[in-house]
Amino acid sequence: MDQTTSQKEKARLHVSLALPNGGSLDEEDIALIETVQKCRSILGASKLMGISYRKTWLMTDALNRTFETRVIDTFPGRRGGGAEVTPFGERIVAVFRSVERRSARAATATLEELTSSLDWSFETATSGGVQEETQDLRSSA
Repeated sequence: MDQTTSQKEKARLHVSLALPNGGSLDEEDIALIETVQKCRSILGASKLMGISYRKTWLMTDALNRTFETRVIDTFPGRRGGGAEVTPFGERIVAVFRSVERRSARAATATLEELTSSLDWSFETATSGGVQEETQDLRSSA
């Protein structure tokens, strides 16, 4: 990627909430709620999101236990089965998206400052360049 292309990209802010009761809410939870809303199924959501059914079910259970009001209603064993996002679940998504937007707006100037200071020749550790350099430093020590 050349410098002019890279400089047009912006830093992204990721929101993850640690709730005072020990629960959490992050982008993956919100994606789950939105996907269940679309396909009305835990199994369908797991397939669309590319995660295991077990993980999807555990995430759903954690969301429902975190709050006093259910986020996702499930109907196992019922003819047709399925799942449905509750009105409270819809509100959770709206509030989370609002936090994301407000956080991004508040951080814009700082993120632009950080982005303008980037070394555009940087390679991540998975690309090999940094790993080789780190190994060279270890072997010379």
